[in-house]
Amino acid sequence: MRRTVIRYRTKPDMADRNAELVAAVFAELKAAQPEGLRYMSLRLEDDTFIHVVETAADDGSSPLPKLPAFTAFQSGIRDLCAEPPVPKGATVVGNYRMLEEN
Repeated sequence: MRRTVIRYRTKPDMADRNAELVAAVFAELKAAQPEGLRYMSLRLEDDTFIHVVETAADDGSSPLPKLPAFTAFQSGIRDLCAEPPVPKGATVVGNYRMLEEN
């Protein structure tokens, strides 16, 4: 299993558009229900977005990039950003009812 946290800040006038693109990804995930993937996205009040991705595969392979909505989201992400996406590996230090226990 691999966890990754991606952080970026959108331009103020692009935050709502980014949120729409992210919502489309979650709608497609709900419909497709791919196995081996857990995904959460947060929007902070300063238009910073944080995505937490957990994949079952140790190599980090994920069904997420295969989704058309995710491809559409990623294709223009840099144009929406004031600070570009920075992915970092993450380890859970504490968890109270937020993530499924393994």
